Amino acid sequence: IGSQKDRVVTEEEWLQKWETGNIGFHKEQGHPLLQKYLDVLLNGRSGLRIFFPLCGKAVEMKWLADMGHNVVGVEVSEQALKEFFAEHGLPYSEEPVPGISGAKKLQSTCGNISLYCCSIYDLSSSIVGKFDGFWDRGALVAVNPCDRQRYVSLMITLMEKNSSYLLITVSYDPNKHKGPPFYVPESEIKSLFDHCEIKCLQKVDDFSDRHRQWGLDYFLEVLYTIKSVA
Repeated sequence: IGSQKDRVVTEEEWLQKWETGNIGFHKEQGHPLLQKYLDVLLNGRSGLRIFFPLCGKAVEMKWLADMGHNVVGVEVSEQALKEFFAEHGLPYSEEPVPGISGAKKLQSTCGNISLYCCSIYDLSSSIVGKFDGFWDRGALVAVNPCDRQRYVSLMITLMEKNSSYLLITVSYDPNKHKGPPFYVPESEIKSLFDHCEIKCLQKVDDFSDRHRQWGLDYFLEVLYTIKSVA
């Protein structure tokens, strides 16, 4: 959109955000919209496989694992993943990922949380399998605009037939902030997930001092549910 479409944030820049603690996107208390719409994600089902793209150290991974679900995440920052296990006091093991050079899988000792440290584009369903649920908060909006189609195409290949995908995007004036998080309009969500059923569940005013410092005068979070209709 406008000045954002050619913006590229490198892997090094993301790693640096973690190294310097510049992680205003991390929510220590978890995300209220996931708590509110958990039933939409689970849809009465138990023991789901749930995917967290670009997971950082999201506390909801522990929360869903404690409810008996199997959680898989991917994140380029090893520091973020190690902080996740440390902050929840979870013992884990590390192993290389066959087929992805330099990648690691960090897995909780009880086996219900597996976090891959690599580029998300190195993953495929042959490596991580398919998923019943997705929590995409801060992922699509962090992906470089030029990579969005590639990202969504990957997500679609990871969706089980009846999977439910909760997606949070952000809405603000993209001429006033270069991103990330990037502005992704509803029309683009519809064209990216073109064979899916898409519903906007809620828009929440999330404007804060941080956004004011970016030069914005409004900032909304927009929650969608996406169902594969294949």
